Amino acid sequence: MLNKEQIGQFQTEGFLVLENVFSPPDIESVRRAALSIVNDFDATRHRSVFTTKDRDEGRDEYFLQSAESVHCFLEEGALDENGGLNRPKALAINKIGHAMHDLVPEFTAFCRLPVIGHVLRDIGYHKPVLWQTMYIFKQPGIGGEVRWHQDASYLHSANPGVTGIWVAIENATRENGCLWMQPGQHHSPLREIYEMDWSQRTGELITLDDTPWSTEDAIPVEVAAGSAVLFHDHMPHYSSQNPSSRSRHAFTMHVAESGAAWSPKNWLQRPTLGAFEL
Repeated sequence: MLNKEQIGQFQTEGFLVLENVFSPPDIESVRRAALSIVNDFDATRHRSVFTTKDRDEGRDEYFLQSAESVHCFLEEGALDENGGLNRPKALAINKIGHAMHDLVPEFTAFCRLPVIGHVLRDIGYHKPVLWQTMYIFKQPGIGGEVRWHQDASYLHSANPGVTGIWVAIENATRENGCLWMQPGQHHSPLREIYEMDWSQRTGELITLDDTPWSTEDAIPVEVAAGSAVLFHDHMPHYSSQNPSSRSRHAFTMHVAESGAAWSPKNWLQRPTLGAFEL
């Protein structure tokens, strides 16, 4: 699947763009499945908001249970002063997470597409397992900013670590909040780590290195629907708020090597569902 130049680019820069690797029917299948989940979501029962502005202090029991479930999370700007929705439900969801690959047939089928396993083995995986999936909406006008971070801060695994696969369900541009990356900075140390105290069922984002994020070398990763972005778990990345009138749907997967040590302090644990092998 990947040639030597692409493998070298991934190793050197810490990320790789794969253009138009998924067909329109494949993309449409997961998009429709996501919209169906939102349609069935009872926004009067669950008002859990996903934001990165609070240094992840707002991770509640509903969030923790999503490790083995399919839960919807609201955009911060979707609630009025009384805590009710200020817009239609379909335009209020920040993301769905985190076990769609196990529990929703359309997502299971998408994650089983051969191209995903081929690419992972090309970059060095022997027996990749899928730990989490997310469908991110980046809603028009209110799609929230995701601050600079490294995925290994939240999903820590022994070598070769965790690889993110970010799939554009819709075109991603600077106008509607595309990803930004820092080529080559995946060799930088981990800045933060989110650790759970399971006796209290609470987590804390711990600063390991308080050096401010330097974004001078950051580049926008604008991609068309059906494209994918592969990136290393130490790669600093970011996406802005979406002020435009167009949404920016994306589907993400996070993969680790089967048998590699998975931190017991990671918030995401799967004692019931077990390994999802690719």
